[in-house]
Amino acid sequence: MERTLRNARVATFVYFALNGFLLGMWVVHIPAVAHAVGIGHAALGWLLLLLGLGAFAGMQLAGPLTDRLGARTVVPLGAALCSAAVVLPGLAVDTWTLGAALLLLGFGNGCLDVSMNAHAVQVESGYGRPVMSAFHATFSLGGVLAALIGARTLSGGLPPKATLAAAAVLSLVVAGVTARALLPAAARAATAPDAGTAESTRRRTPRRIWILAALALMLMLCEGVANDWSVLHLRDVLDAPAATAALAYGAFSTAMTAGRLLADRLTGRFGAVAILRHGSAVAALGLTAAALSPWIPLALAGWAVFGAGLSGCIPQLFSAAGHADSDAAGVNVSRVAGLGYLGMLAGPAVIGPLTHLVPLNLTFLLPVAFCVVAAGAAGILREPVPEPTRPGVRPRTETV
Repeated sequence: MERTLRNARVATFVYFALNGFLLGMWVVHIPAVAHAVGIGHAALGWLLLLLGLGAFAGMQLAGPLTDRLGARTVVPLGAALCSAAVVLPGLAVDTWTLGAALLLLGFGNGCLDVSMNAHAVQVESGYGRPVMSAFHATFSLGGVLAALIGARTLSGGLPPKATLAAAAVLSLVVAGVTARALLPAAARAATAPDAGTAESTRRRTPRRIWILAALALMLMLCEGVANDWSVLHLRDVLDAPAATAALAYGAFSTAMTAGRLLADRLTGRFGAVAILRHGSAVAALGLTAAALSPWIPLALAGWAVFGAGLSGCIPQLFSAAGHADSDAAGVNVSRVAGLGYLGMLAGPAVIGPLTHLVPLNLTFLLPVAFCVVAAGAAGILREPVPEPTRPGVRPRTETV
């Protein structure tokens, strides 16, 4: 059993890295694909919303399917769909075909995202200690690998469709080989001793899950702000050279990846509540320093601190959602991941209009406020205490 669990953990690492790699391969080819199709920034922005819409739909479908069929079935299917779809943007010839390609790619990504996180919860239950954050760090490392490969192939003049097709074939092989190491659905009872009854999958989603989802929305919006606006902040507000401005996102993403590699050990020692509370507070301080700093070095340090603070927060929310009810882990994770993903997409949509009212750096006070809210609400991660019941009286279940 110990070897089976260890193999399942390695397989989960592979799927997280694979997901980051596939999305990264699309990201590094965005300019080349947009140029080939002949669309501008405005049209591309609208098309990217289809990627998010497809991901949200995939998450909502994959959650119940994972609970019903097991992650061992849904994870490889999601990985295969995402792998096959990554080549489609490279084959697009106009706006309509690119939109359809991004919708399918997003759908495959959503299916893989939820199912692999549900399996990660299953593995974590078997280990009996926090292991979730390291999986999310591996996702980031997959994106780094994609960036390195993409930069090399683009500099060599290879067309996007050739590179994306090679990535698709490689990913399909990796997904197929790795599938055998995933935990079967029957193992859930052994790795989750507090499993509920089948009726839990038919209950309405508890209010606690929606609160976790709301926190995910706020914190992933903060992450989206860093992805989309950190470089522009240094370039436009502090007049940094282009090469220096690029370091803002580099500092953020590097600190976030390193923090996630350390977060599991810290969570095991101090608890999930402390990680969310203090991590969100540190993130708020880091972004405040970046936003208000008149000096480029301090701003870069602020973005790094922001990434380090956020690094362990989202994995705690996913883990708490998955462990809340082992029979509805997929559905609960899909709720948290779905709203969180919408929050990441909402970052540009929220910050952009605010820049018409206040300078760009002052718009960052909104995500700072979200971090403060998350710090104050960290107690939601504590396991709820069951109400004592009298004979013949059913316990009250709080739902919305």
